[in-house]
Amino acid sequence: TNVPPPNPTIRPGFPVPVNTNNPGVRRAARFGVYRYNNSSNDLFLFKESQIKKAMLQIVRGLKYMLHVEIKRTVCEKRDHSSLDSCHFQRKKNLQMMLRCYFEVWITPWTHKVHIPVAHCH
Repeated sequence: TNVPPPNPTIRPGFPVPVNTNNPGVRRAARFGVYRYNNSSNDLFLFKESQIKKAMLQIVRGLKYMLHVEIKRTVCEKRDHSSLDSCHFQRKKNLQMMLRCYFEVWITPWTHKVHIPVAHCH
């Protein structure tokens, strides 16, 4: 007998749109921001301000494809602050917003996160 998939709109391997408020999406966006902060030469940490679009692909784990706006915070990198307690920069001359595309691959059963793509401009 041929059993149809439980949800015909979600097929393994095909990216599907996901709500930008989904906890998994928010966590993946934060991983992308960590990757950006670790590779930037900026004195300040950046934090996600808005997740514009999120797609999820199920391929040997969860691959999130995210379009995220990130903004400079008042927290300096050397302080290693928790991003949750960092507020966005208020001084006009220090404000900066970047548009980023992150691909965040999470394999929950191995507790590994891989971020092969992190482009910000």
